[in-house]
Amino acid sequence: MKRIAYFFFLLSVSVFAQNKVQMQLNDSTKIKAKSVYGIDTFGTLYYATDDNTFNKKTKDTTITYANFQLGEITTANTFNPLKINLFYKDFNTVVILDNRLAEVFKVDFNTLQNYKNVSFVSTGYDNTLWIFNQDLQQLELYDYKTNKIKQKTVPVQSEVLDLKSDYNNCYMLTEKYLYIYNYFGSLIAKYPNKGYENMAFSKAQLVLRKENNLFLLSKNSDEIQPIEHPNLLISQFLVTNETLYIYHDEILRQYQLKLQ
Repeated sequence: MKRIAYFFFLLSVSVFAQNKVQMQLNDSTKIKAKSVYGIDTFGTLYYATDDNTFNKKTKDTTITYANFQLGEITTANTFNPLKINLFYKDFNTVVILDNRLAEVFKVDFNTLQNYKNVSFVSTGYDNTLWIFNQDLQQLELYDYKTNKIKQKTVPVQSEVLDLKSDYNNCYMLTEKYLYIYNYFGSLIAKYPNKGYENMAFSKAQLVLRKENNLFLLSKNSDEIQPIEHPNLLISQFLVTNETLYIYHDEILRQYQLKLQ
């Protein structure tokens, strides 16, 4: 019996060890940015400066976009580099940019026939945006070319903290729950919010932040796992595939995520 108990003890220790997520520092870059919005697999960096200019920086060039009439950029979604969206919450407006940061479309929700008070925006498939309708307290998949709502979810009962998406799924973090929807607007998963404040998402990885702690939810897992990291101050964080970026004090650090 002692041998059997010892065997199961070792097995439980092994399983626990496999569930750890560690991170290894690969590189760091000094950059002065007000907000960092995205980094692609080629190292292209998207960020805003103090004057609310949006920047796309490659190894060779930096191109910019600025719309000072709309004020401060609230969020920028660079998941689709051909249809980057900038959200100006104070003016209830979204600007769509191409890969040269040329303005190709603008959505002023104030002037639509069916007025929308939007608090969060993220990219959907084709010409769609996931938007959170603050007045109706519901998530909507909005086609900005046809000005139609293609899908909408059941209203939520708690404050929305963050919204992230790709072509297939949309992740909405509220004070009470993390909701995961497919592109039909159907709820496919729901997790209690254990103090998470915001999140970063890229393809197979969702990273959540609670104070100065980070947690990982992989697409092929239903377990939210803590990420072991040194005592870092985190102003902003991003994830691209299995690479985690942490920005603080004008230093952008690049870490490789490792499942143990």
